[in-house]
Amino acid sequence: MSVFKQLKDYVFKFAFGDIVSKGLYELSEYFRENKVINFQNIPSDGCIIAKSTDFKWGTIITEGKDEKDLDENVKDAILTAFEIPSSYTKKSGIRKVGTLKDRREYAIAK
Repeated sequence: MSVFKQLKDYVFKFAFGDIVSKGLYELSEYFRENKVINFQNIPSDGCIIAKSTDFKWGTIITEGKDEKDLDENVKDAILTAFEIPSSYTKKSGIRKVGTLKDRREYAIAK
């Protein structure tokens, strides 16, 4: 994630306070109803692509150069799908709950 994007998200968070609480609520309700979002890992040239397989409102796609980078990018992509700035990553409670060689699952902490 770029430094510019993080800075922009923190400025947004400071300026608009909890205006994103609607997105956080929708995120919480989505995971309450659907439990997890599954992602398929697709190896590519020098990176790993993660594509959601069961997101009810479309498809979430992101990539990362390694597992750690991919994990951060998947969390950011989920937040983006709910129009939540990445500065809310910790507050959202999104975490990886399962990983297999070609698949990963994300949910929110209860």
